[in-house]
Amino acid sequence: MTTYIAQFTAEHRLLKTIQNSIFIWRQESGEIDTTLLANKIKRESALHFYNLIAKEGEEIVGDDISIHIFKAMPFAG
Repeated sequence: MTTYIAQFTAEHRLLKTIQNSIFIWRQESGEIDTTLLANKIKRESALHFYNLIAKEGEEIVGDDISIHIFKAMPFAG
């Protein structure tokens, strides 16, 4: 398994705050599938971020979040 790091932004369709962050994950060595990575970031990071800043009772749906990956590479940190 190889550890990777990615820099990304997440934007919610209705909420004006943009998440600008990094994401670290492990996968078998090889090419990074950015579509799978974007979905993983959405599930494991962005949904939690937007649930944290949403008003009480406001439903956060993954389809309302778009992910832009700037860079992804192996990480030895």
